Amino acid sequence: MSDEQRNTVLRFAVIFTMITLGFVAVLVKIVYVQTVEREEWMKVAERQVPSNRNIPATRGNILDCNGQLLASSMPQYYMYMDTRVEALHQNNGKLFHEHIDTLSADLARIVGDRSAAEYKARITQAYHKREKRLRVCEHRINYLQRRELEQNPLIRKGKYKSGVLFDDQHRRIKPFGILASRTIGGIYGEGGSGNSGLEKGFDEELRGKDGLSSIQRIGGRNESVTIKEAEDGMDVITTIDANLQDVVENALMAKLKERHAQWGCCMLMETQTGYIRAIANLDRASDGENYFEAQNHAVQRVEPGSTFKTIALVAALDDGKILIDDTVSISKKPWVYMRKSKHTDAHPMDTMLTVRSALAVSSNIALAKLITRSYEGSARKFVQRIERMGLCDSLYCEIPGAEKARIDVPRDTVTLSKMSYGYSVELSPMQIMMFYNAIANNGRMVRPMLVTEIRNEGETVRSFRTETVRSSICSRSTLEDIKGALHDVVWDNHLGTAAHTLAWAWKAQSPIVPIAGKTGTAQLIIPGHGYSGRHHRMTFVGYFPEDNPRYTCICMIEDPQYPYDAGMDCGSTVRVIAEKTMAYTGCYVYKNGEKKLEKK
Repeated sequence: MSDEQRNTVLRFAVIFTMITLGFVAVLVKIVYVQTVEREEWMKVAERQVPSNRNIPATRGNILDCNGQLLASSMPQYYMYMDTRVEALHQNNGKLFHEHIDTLSADLARIVGDRSAAEYKARITQAYHKREKRLRVCEHRINYLQRRELEQNPLIRKGKYKSGVLFDDQHRRIKPFGILASRTIGGIYGEGGSGNSGLEKGFDEELRGKDGLSSIQRIGGRNESVTIKEAEDGMDVITTIDANLQDVVENALMAKLKERHAQWGCCMLMETQTGYIRAIANLDRASDGENYFEAQNHAVQRVEPGSTFKTIALVAALDDGKILIDDTVSISKKPWVYMRKSKHTDAHPMDTMLTVRSALAVSSNIALAKLITRSYEGSARKFVQRIERMGLCDSLYCEIPGAEKARIDVPRDTVTLSKMSYGYSVELSPMQIMMFYNAIANNGRMVRPMLVTEIRNEGETVRSFRTETVRSSICSRSTLEDIKGALHDVVWDNHLGTAAHTLAWAWKAQSPIVPIAGKTGTAQLIIPGHGYSGRHHRMTFVGYFPEDNPRYTCICMIEDPQYPYDAGMDCGSTVRVIAEKTMAYTGCYVYKNGEKKLEKK
């Protein structure tokens, strides 16, 4: 082998040996890292994973039937400043010192929570400390404030020179305040899911789908890169009319304050469609003077009192147990049934009443006699007849927590006698209104509706139609008989419990809008004491105009101050609502600015 060949082999051997040693060193290092240093490097790896965060979707709007916002997510912003930005410190901070005065003055003028001097001192201190994330304003600013601040000379230079950035937040607001607030509902926190009302019932549609972004190192800076765009929530279109809601809520509020009641509930529904145009639930605040929306009394069942008498009579009339002109005797003295149950009247008298007059005067004794006489020994048939009307159906309601009616078969006839005038049964105000609306709607019972459409970017995704619960709740003859009795409740000035019996007591009888309906009074149960003769729940439910009903309205007031009267407390409230509703909807118009109304 020549010297040149020997040198070549030697060089190759040296290179090969070096490569082999390097490979062995790498293997050793890998084994060392995987065993000895594994935990330490795993921690480093965790810190190097790109920081992903959700891009919150904007929650959809809830609107009234005219497109007015009832609930909306409005953009608000936290304003931050990174005082470490290099541009602010170049040339001995020339850029910062040139603009700090104008920035402070604009903040004081636009935001207004501090003076210009306070803003300057706060930002200057952070500048010298080179704070990474100074919250310039303690509170969030709105969109208009942000746009105005963005005109500031320093902020206009962009976040890489000014260090100023705005962090988007969305706050749920209700432009109409407490109007229908409980029905609209609320959400958990600022961006949480719905916790009550329509916000909860349609949470999936309103919430939308969050997007995803990642913080990545680009061009020497950390940048937020969108991985998946957020899908904003859809809009819910309700049946509520904000103007009628204002009418109903103000009428109820005024009556509650006048009567110092515990709570009140009032609803206005279109007769043919079942659309609820207004729904108010007001509870007395702890100060004893003001009222606010706290509970959905509209869908919580209670003992209905005398409004149930109409239901009982429809059952007996339609079963052929009684006729509308049948008579029944009543007395000023209590009527004792089966030596166990004592029945009394709020308007005691010694007389004979027809079935029609018994409903008008709302006699407990008359109803107890009529129903026990008709269904003694066959109480199950009484309940089954009521069930066939659709009152006990488990109806869908857009408000979560709506309770099903409780009308159980009584174990004894004594309980049946109490059921005849609204005790030992429970219905929600919405269910009571639904029944009376069926009478106004010529026997056709429709489900009360609160939502008509779901829209996405203006396009209808889902629509809801009027749902017929029963095509007819009773025969036509029964319907005409009951309508006549409900007319007398308001227009019989001798017997009617909602009639204009006194010069100062208008009750439900309106000189403008003809109304028919029924009053109801129920004693309240006081824990540990049973039924109280001093605490009552008052109700009036009626429809108008009587000759061609367009609306059904119910008003329920809990525990008004003595003296109490369902016609005065609730009937007068419905009368005010009826008059203003007919004026607002254009069915009646003011003439020459006078308070007198006439038909169009």
